[in-house]
Amino acid sequence: MNRCWKPRTWSLVLVCPLMLTMASVTAGAPAENPLTPEELREGWVLLFDGATLFGWTPASKANWRAADGILSASEGEPGLLLTNSEFTDYVLRVDFRAGPGANSGVFLRTPPNPGPDDVATKCYEVNIAPADNPFPTGSLVRRQRVASPSAGGDWRRMEVTADGGRFSVVLDGKRVLDYVDPKPVLRGHIGLQWNGGTIEFRNVRWKPLGLKSLFNGKDLTGWKVYPESTVRVTPEGSIHLAGGKGQLESQGQYADFTLQLEAMVNSPGSNSGVFFRCIPGEMMNGYESQIHNGYKNGDRSQPADCGTGGIFRRQNARRIVANDKEWFHKTIHADGNHMAVWVNGCQVSDWADTRKPAENPRKGLRLKAGTLILQGHDPTSDFLFRNLRIATLPPADADAGSR
Repeated sequence: MNRCWKPRTWSLVLVCPLMLTMASVTAGAPAENPLTPEELREGWVLLFDGATLFGWTPASKANWRAADGILSASEGEPGLLLTNSEFTDYVLRVDFRAGPGANSGVFLRTPPNPGPDDVATKCYEVNIAPADNPFPTGSLVRRQRVASPSAGGDWRRMEVTADGGRFSVVLDGKRVLDYVDPKPVLRGHIGLQWNGGTIEFRNVRWKPLGLKSLFNGKDLTGWKVYPESTVRVTPEGSIHLAGGKGQLESQGQYADFTLQLEAMVNSPGSNSGVFFRCIPGEMMNGYESQIHNGYKNGDRSQPADCGTGGIFRRQNARRIVANDKEWFHKTIHADGNHMAVWVNGCQVSDWADTRKPAENPRKGLRLKAGTLILQGHDPTSDFLFRNLRIATLPPADADAGSR
């Protein structure tokens, strides 16, 4: 089981198992099936922390429960447990266990409350159902039936790829489905369905596809430096940003996207951030995903200054996952008014901007595309960045012809 949270009396404390080898965490923290360093480099993150519904919202009154590394439901109103984020192209891995007669599914690019006919036109359902179902486990409901229903069992693993209009399903290591939609739905939530019986899920992992490099590792092509920061490319191919107040701003502009990068804080306690949807040419005028690994009272759940992965002045990080003087992985995802951040694969923030629309993100909701900025906060700032990659999401109302 893959847990980012470990219960302690009446509170929950975020503990990423993968950090057992990458950071100092409590001895005895859960270590089953952590994300490996290779998986982190490949871009994988955890959509389920193992103990809470953080990052998810039930769309019906099913009795969804998170405990001991398992998401489960067994009764209530049929419907979906939805990611708060909308996604486009990705690989999704999930383990599932279906009780006798259970009916469930994994929904892709779905609206919150799809109707029975919507799986044929407005989303995609990878079914979890008995072999005598018209669409047994691994099938795309109302789209393509698997040729040979595979045997059941205890825990089973499903890997689903959604890439443009092409979809594939690998079940227990065997490819069982390939499907091409000539008019694909381009974005939407991921949904886990309860539709009868008992269903359990664990190890819900997600990796974005279509990432493009923002930094060539040789020079600052595509970026603009503002004083008072000193920015250079190291012989190892990283961006070294020191001093401040200053910034490194992208020439490209982005609205809805997934951004992945690696960063290192060289000076303990130093402060930086990754800004997005910025007003081009202005100093740090955008949303900020904070970089600050300090915490209070020896407790990583008490960030000293918003915390790495928090949305500065909007939502603190749930826990400080990264350490100074160590490379860490960061994923920033923005879709519409919703924003989420993962650090070393663990989700630490999940925030929706409910303010009135405004051109200036300091004053209200900005949906318009803007630049990215790496921040030099002050003269003590000393940071490294590498492997900056981004994938954009199509507009929420886009059709296949606009892709």
